[in-house]
Order: sequence, then C-alpha cells, then structure tokens
Amino acid sequence: MGAVSLILQRRQVLYSGHVQGVGFRYTTRSISRNYEITGFVRNLPDGSVEVVAEGSPEQLDGFLDEVSDRLSGRIREEKCDRRPAEQQFANFGIRY
Repeated sequence: MGAVSLILQRRQVLYSGHVQGVGFRYTTRSISRNYEITGFVRNLPDGSVEVVAEGSPEQLDGFLDEVSDRLSGRIREEKCDRRPAEQQFANFGIRY
C-alpha cells in the first residue's frame, strides 16, 4: 500500500456540453460521498457546470475520474485548474 499524501489540493473543473438539467449536480454530489473531499458543484450562467473540490491528490483523482466516467456522455469538454487547498469547506454540496 502506497503512502497517502498529506498535502491537500484544490481542483476547479469546468464541464461543458449537455451538463445542465440532466442530474449532473446530484450525481456529482452522490459520487462525492465515496471520497474524503470537500467543496461544491454548481451550474453557471453560460450553461457549464463548475466543480470545486479539495482533498488529497489521490481522493481528488478518484472523485474526478468517477465523475468523468459516469457522466462522459454529457461532457464535451472539461478544464481543470489545480492549486493549494484553502480549506474553506466543511463538506461537499450543491450550490444554487
């Protein structure tokens, strides 16, 4: 078993395609429950969906891979920005 990184990261991912009105946010929140992450998912006015998640790199990779796999038929493009975690979230939820 490999060492788990103690350095927390933040990932901001913008998903475009047919991602609003199809349960994207609810599926993402459901997936998040399987990982030790915090943050949020929300619809943006331009029709895209934003996910901001914080956790260990391993947990973030697993979470975002599962989101991409489960929702691949809806996603046309995803852009991911990585930076240090700000630790401002208590859990992972949907923002409106």
